[in-house]
Amino acid sequence: MNTLAQDVGLPGMPGRLYSSGPVDAVGGGAAPTYLLLHGIGVSHRYLKRLHQQLASTAPTHSLDLPGFAAKPAPRNRLSVADYAAFIGGVLDRAGVGPVVVVGHSMGAQFAVELALQRPELVTRIVLIGPVVDPERRTAVHQALALGRDMLKEPPLANAVVFTDYLRCGPRWYLKELPVMLEYPMEERTGLVDAPVLIVRGSRDPVGSAGWCRRLLLSTRRGQLTQIKGRHVVQHASAPEVAAAIRSFAVENDAPLAERGL
Repeated sequence: MNTLAQDVGLPGMPGRLYSSGPVDAVGGGAAPTYLLLHGIGVSHRYLKRLHQQLASTAPTHSLDLPGFAAKPAPRNRLSVADYAAFIGGVLDRAGVGPVVVVGHSMGAQFAVELALQRPELVTRIVLIGPVVDPERRTAVHQALALGRDMLKEPPLANAVVFTDYLRCGPRWYLKELPVMLEYPMEERTGLVDAPVLIVRGSRDPVGSAGWCRRLLLSTRRGQLTQIKGRHVVQHASAPEVAAAIRSFAVENDAPLAERGL
């Protein structure tokens, strides 16, 4: 499978788009098009296994967002809305869309905001390990949960995440951390018209079961499914996560439901 990588973005806001898919699917057809969005501090690399799984049957795109993946950091702090506008602009210039947008962790916030800003670009939304639980809306709470998670993540997953944190650097990470903590996820998700699938790793201390259920109840048309794994479930259990996403992407509707819990 070939992957096309291209630099994208605006002056002072560089990014990189990775695109791949089966030859007979790229450029159209009945298969959905997927867009994968990473979370704070990381890059497309920890979504690579999921990207490959989805790209085996449909056009799939992943983004490295401004300030991450060793890209120069923008001069000013970016809001979730700024990231969503950037993503929408990239899709426009690349001629990609509409998409099933898949966001992990803070990337789930970008996915929701993109659907609100550009509803014509988003057919469905997948939120993997979404943040932030309003009952744990502090840097200390998030750091403790992430620390517990990393103690038991697969070594390769931790290696990818840690090296991406180093590539991002603490300055931009800490600059964007308040943006992640302050985003009203339940409120914004409740405004989305598109069907929503929440995917939770069964032992994820960041996206807890209680928080994911509350987020589900905020959706207009939502589903919640649990898959064996932790916060980086899309890396450790990529085939299972991809299967859940594919099933959701082709359903006629998405009634409020819980699965595997």
